[in-house]
Formats: sequence, structure tokens, C-alpha cells
Amino acid sequence: MPPSVLDALMRAPPEIRGPMDFDPTTRTVALFREPSTEAERTKVVSGLTAYWRENQTFRILKGWRNELWPVYSKSGEVLFSMERAAMGLFGTTRYGVHMTAFVRRRDAASKYDFRIWVPKRSANKSTYPGMLDNTVAGGLMTNEDPFECIIREADEEASLPERIVRARATETGTVTYIYITDERSGGDAGYIYPECQWVYDLELPDDGTVIPEPKDGEVESFSLRTVEEIQEQLAQGLWKPNCAVVMLDFFLRHGIYTPENEPDFAVLQARAHRYIPFPGPHQNYRLPSKQEIERRQELTQ
Repeated sequence: MPPSVLDALMRAPPEIRGPMDFDPTTRTVALFREPSTEAERTKVVSGLTAYWRENQTFRILKGWRNELWPVYSKSGEVLFSMERAAMGLFGTTRYGVHMTAFVRRRDAASKYDFRIWVPKRSANKSTYPGMLDNTVAGGLMTNEDPFECIIREADEEASLPERIVRARATETGTVTYIYITDERSGGDAGYIYPECQWVYDLELPDDGTVIPEPKDGEVESFSLRTVEEIQEQLAQGLWKPNCAVVMLDFFLRHGIYTPENEPDFAVLQARAHRYIPFPGPHQNYRLPSKQEIERRQELTQ
């Protein structure tokens, strides 16, 4: 938690913030302990963050989305929910879903048989405007299933039909990392973001029958890119940082980067799958079973 947040907490009216204990020796802050239920704690948290928003305490809250994201207890249960734009103020773990859509194509333009659908973020986005992104991505709201979330986001962001995503999307695991915000993230720099992203691959036919198209205004355009083009864009810093991690994970999984051709292969793997020492579903994550995958696919029939 940055000093600016601690200062704002200490200055917030107690009737809005609730009781607070700060121990400078252990560098710990205790908050939201009196409410006995998840709903009551969420109400207090919402009141505090809304107070900060109304008083323009933090620039980061200009990106207010009216989406509640979960904060977990040590037992793995949802402790309370918080407006997504405020999560960075407290350094709580954020969860999301990212999907890479691609086609198989072998020709002289690339030595790899992948063409990947890459969106360019809208210039009007409050965070990382105009940067390159994964084909589909979004935040995981409280009690939302990751696979259902990627289906929703695929429709909203890329106009991809539910039946296609249910039948073809493959869950490949998670990426976990911690990054520190900068001026591109829609607020003051220096906030710490621990994140876990559920990752999916979506192979599409290379005949033009299914292509991603902008829908909700968050994406300016989609383009089909070679691996080499994406590698150059990554080197130029054109990708949104966490989406670059997901793209690197795709390259590692599909043999584009190997221990033989990439001296930092093990380092890349480790940094894309960091241990996040905070409670939440990432601690007990497992890939879906064959039976679970079959049940998902049955919904398309």
C-alpha cells in the first residue's frame, strides 16, 4: 500500500471508513473488521472508495467501471468485493481471462504456421490507449466462472459467437505476475498489481468464416499478424504489459521459444508463472478435466 493511500485512510471520516488500526512497527493496517458478512464489508468498502472518488482523492478512480471484483480471505472465501478501479490502491490480487485466437497457415511469409489475431486498443481507453492486446481479455467479477467470462468478453469485444468459443476454446493454464503501474495505466504510477489470468487458446478456421470484429468500442481494429511481426512489436514496447506476458506464454507453449533457441527460456517461464503469496483461487488452480470440457462442449449442441 503506497503512503498516499495510508494517508488518505487516516484522513477519511471514521463513520465512512470504519475502525482502523495502523502498526508502524509491523507496517500493517487493519480495516473492515467489524462487519460480519461479505455483503456488509462490501458496503463499507464501496462507501470508502466512493468517498474518495467524489473527492477526487486518486486519479486512478477516474477509471471507475461499476464492476465489483473479489478480495479473498485466508480460507479462500470471498471476503468482500471492491470496485475494480480501486483494487490497485490496496494491492489486492486481480483476476482475469485472456484468449489468443489464431489460424494455421503455412507460407513463405513466416517460418511459423501461426497467424494471430491482434487487436489495437481504442484511443479512448482510460488505460493503455492505442496499445496492442490479446484477442480477447477481461476482468473476472465476483462469483463469475472464468470460462463463462471469456465467452462474455469474446462476444462483447470481438463479436465471436458463443457456440464457436464453447466448442473451440482450450484452457491452457494461468499466468501469474506482479507489475507496478506507470503513467499509461490511467492513474498515478507506483501501484502494485498482483495478477492471475486464466489463459485460453482459440484456433479459428483460415477461410474467413469466423473473424473477430470490434463491437463494444474497446477495440479500434483487429489484424492478423505473423509471429515475427508480433516479436518485433513486443521488442518495440507496443503491447500492453500484461498482454505481452500472455503472448510470451503462448510462444513458450507452442515451441516458438525453446531452451535451444532462447537462452532465457527458464527465466521467461518462471516470470510468467510467479508465486503469488496471497489468498485466492490461484492457490488451488488445476486445469479442467476431460469430463468438464465435454460438458462445456455439450452446451453448443
